[in-house]
Amino acid sequence: MSAIDELKVLREREDHVEFKKAEHNYPFAGGQKTDPRDRRHCVLGYVVAFANERGGRLILGMHNDYPHAVVGSDFAAGETGNLEDEIYDRLHIRVRTEELYDEKGRRVLVISIPSRPVGKALRFEGVPLMRVGESLREMDDAEYFSIISEQDPDYSARVCEGLMLEDLDEEAIGKMRELIVRKRGRKDVATMPLGQLLNDMNLMTEEGRLTNAALLLLGKGEVIARLMPQANVVVEYRTSRNAVRYSAREEFRLPLFVAIDRIWAYVNQPAANPLLHVNDLPQILDCRAFNEETVREAVINAMIHRSLQMGSDIFIKLYPDMLEISNPGGFPYGVNIGNLLTVNSSPRSRLMAEVIEKTGLIERSGQGVDLMFANCVMEGKPLPDYSASDDYQVDLRLYGVIPDEAFFLFVRDVRHNAELADQMNAFDWLTLHYVKEGKADAGFPESIGKLLELGLIAEDTYWRYVLAPAYVLKKPGVKAVAQRVAPESLARVYYVIKHSGEAAMSDFVEAFVGVLTQKQVRTLIEGLCGDHLLAQHGNARATRYVWSED
Repeated sequence: MSAIDELKVLREREDHVEFKKAEHNYPFAGGQKTDPRDRRHCVLGYVVAFANERGGRLILGMHNDYPHAVVGSDFAAGETGNLEDEIYDRLHIRVRTEELYDEKGRRVLVISIPSRPVGKALRFEGVPLMRVGESLREMDDAEYFSIISEQDPDYSARVCEGLMLEDLDEEAIGKMRELIVRKRGRKDVATMPLGQLLNDMNLMTEEGRLTNAALLLLGKGEVIARLMPQANVVVEYRTSRNAVRYSAREEFRLPLFVAIDRIWAYVNQPAANPLLHVNDLPQILDCRAFNEETVREAVINAMIHRSLQMGSDIFIKLYPDMLEISNPGGFPYGVNIGNLLTVNSSPRSRLMAEVIEKTGLIERSGQGVDLMFANCVMEGKPLPDYSASDDYQVDLRLYGVIPDEAFFLFVRDVRHNAELADQMNAFDWLTLHYVKEGKADAGFPESIGKLLELGLIAEDTYWRYVLAPAYVLKKPGVKAVAQRVAPESLARVYYVIKHSGEAAMSDFVEAFVGVLTQKQVRTLIEGLCGDHLLAQHGNARATRYVWSED
């Protein structure tokens, strides 16, 4: 029996399929219809409904009457790859397409749709859909609530069947005791009976039964492998981002209190975490590609936010210039890339997070993201990148490069100025980064006023806000020129050129109106060319000036 013959005898409800003739002009996303109930009858609408029903197949090119006759469809003919990409871009799920042809050459398109993520209902134009007979209707409250309820309020707080006290790792227990003594000043914890300690940390119930959190935080590796094999962290090192095969690989199925130190030690090897060198003549300053505090926070976040109900490992892919951490399960309900820094996060493994917080491995549950962003700015590195995340995984990329050495030196001076540094929070550092990138509007309004008051940014005609002249003075060759040219003038020249990459003499004259005469501006610009701080090309009125980094 051919694949098409098998399709002909499927029952729509029982076999989780939907047949549509879709011979010509079948809508992808609502088409020209205006009634929301009619717009739902499109490819995206059915993909959403099937995903909400744990998956199924949409068959285009066959009649919905039983047995299903082939009529042929030209939907997405020759563009099935683009169709899969577009569905992923809109819904963040990966469908598979297959083109079948009958003996008359008539085309049938099969779209296989996976299940929605655990605890999340997909939506089409803001509405969670489900199939009811021949209709696509808004999901009722009971169905929607049952989906949301799938997100276990705290999987780590459940009793771990079969876990005994002798299954706990002595090194992990010792590490937890040490951290509590250091964090809370309770010296009695060092000799406290283990059962009492576990009770105090809520890792053991009143009936003496150990929780999943006890296993994940303190369990021996072989016991974790037996009771919860998905609790694994895999680290792979590649010599470049283009390398297909890894050069080294290590698996860490260990209690968290032991694993976090072992994972950092693995990442912190010289080849994997090289020194970056920044010129601050006559000094050469060093900075590690990956910051220990940032990496530890990222790994712990992955461990307490991962979905333990999905059988996937946490993967850490390590390159000389990038570290990528992927953990199973999308962002918690209500969290997305746009509100990561402002929404109160609720970790999937809340009990684990509370114990980690009490021991001081993290300062405060939910603060790790703030800390990672601030650290990256303070080291002049690109911001943490979550753009590859979807409903099935959170993907974090940390970049071990310093693209702008002048900014590194600028923020280094701020960090070393105790009076300034004490007044800076994560949102201020992030706003400083956005101002440097020419995206002040992406910063935080309350931080703008503070940074202006602290003298770290200034108002600007072209950019609205720019970094203070002290930043431009960190550019190569500028410090020597600043002995005869005011830093404010050098900064103004720099930002005029930065606006479009190059500038005409008239642009400089306009920027210095009320400050310098036209003749003084020309003298200034020609002097900077003589200092090789600016380079020029073109002749007469077509002359353009660019900033030289040489």
